[in-house]
Amino acid sequence: MAHSPLRRTGRAVLALLTATALISGCGSGPDDGGSSDALDAPGAEALGDGRTTVEFWHAMKGANAAAVDKLVADFNAANGGKVEVKAVYQGNYDETIAKYKASVQQKNTPALIQVYDIGTRFMVDSKQVVPMHRFVEKDGFPLADIEPNIASYYSIDGKLWSMPFNTSTPLLYLNKEAFTSAGLDPTKPPKTLTEIGELAKKLTVKDASGKTTRYGFGAAIYGWLLEQLLATDGKEYCDNGNGRQQLASKVQFDQPAAVQVAQWWADLVKNGYATNTGRKTDDAQAAFKAGTVAMHLESTSVLRGYVDAAAGKFTVLTAPYPKISDASTGGPIIGGASLWINGVGHSAAEKRAAWEFVKFAAGATPQAQWHTGTGYVPINVKAMEQIDKAWTEKYPQFRTAVDQLHALPPSVASAGCLLGVMPQARKASEDGLEAAIVGAKPADQAMKEAATGVTAAIDSYNKSVR
Repeated sequence: MAHSPLRRTGRAVLALLTATALISGCGSGPDDGGSSDALDAPGAEALGDGRTTVEFWHAMKGANAAAVDKLVADFNAANGGKVEVKAVYQGNYDETIAKYKASVQQKNTPALIQVYDIGTRFMVDSKQVVPMHRFVEKDGFPLADIEPNIASYYSIDGKLWSMPFNTSTPLLYLNKEAFTSAGLDPTKPPKTLTEIGELAKKLTVKDASGKTTRYGFGAAIYGWLLEQLLATDGKEYCDNGNGRQQLASKVQFDQPAAVQVAQWWADLVKNGYATNTGRKTDDAQAAFKAGTVAMHLESTSVLRGYVDAAAGKFTVLTAPYPKISDASTGGPIIGGASLWINGVGHSAAEKRAAWEFVKFAAGATPQAQWHTGTGYVPINVKAMEQIDKAWTEKYPQFRTAVDQLHALPPSVASAGCLLGVMPQARKASEDGLEAAIVGAKPADQAMKEAATGVTAAIDSYNKSVR
């Protein structure tokens, strides 16, 4: 999720999409050999002489929606009326994919759709989309221009299925003035959970009455953050090579590393060094923006909002996402969403027109514009060269996510788990974390029961697509 404030609502809706019968006739897995014409990638000749309209469903709002509109307007202007993209906001990520499911049943899908990262398995299994690598191969598109860690998430067996679009990575956010007032050096951020715990004690402040006015640490009880910590430890979230060798049959967030995270978090809250704002992302974000939390875990997608909200109150600093321990050698997983081209029910001209926009959006200059307008990590390796030096000097916080991404060699763990019921799995991990944090259950029991509880949903999904 990444991820942005769009990511949390409507889980029950998506659960229905994936736990019950999937799209009829899905077939078995991601094998795209011997496809029908509907799922082929047409060449440039398919556009002909007339105008082709592409309906583009997306889930961006606020400043991010404005950035989408600018991207679309630039593309339309550059294409002189030959291709016209019409961007249509469909609600948050879950609402968008729910509407997509309905559009499949009604045989009225959009030519192009933005789907969040954890919807990847579902989209592959739907058998509705043209695998992106077919267009890449058709045009000789320079796939090397796409950040390898980002491309790896949306690839199966080395083949790209969708084009990354808005990409986020998790960061450690710091309140510079809180560090300074506590006699700590904000230029030396903590690198592990243990170090965060030690600094949280020093950063926690109480008033004369004993009331805590600033906590050392705070973050939403969000499963994405746990997924990231497991990846930094080089651990796979689900079995069968994170669901990339074959369909995953179980989740693994009950492994020792995950239990360690749950216990660490629970201890900080119990001892009064971390606040518990619950699962709502907005509440955790509000606490940091208000200055009542000194250290905070969140996505880079909220960086622009944090910098603006803190102006005049405190300085927002960013640091690489922490690791579980000094022995951890992995790195975080990308979040956000990607673009999918629908094939079934669409003409060759519509598919080609959608690809023309996808190519444009993945370019270095549009991605540089996208990065500065939103805070999302540019997917194009050449994008940072297009950004004005004065801007990067003014906003050095934005560079952290890019540098973190570049420092991480792609791996199975950092590629993330492909799981048809990933939304349910994420919610289950939150059930376990919350039970441990509030002291309802021991950490090991909480995480074990949460992981076991997802098995039936995984089995049901896998049977529906085999």
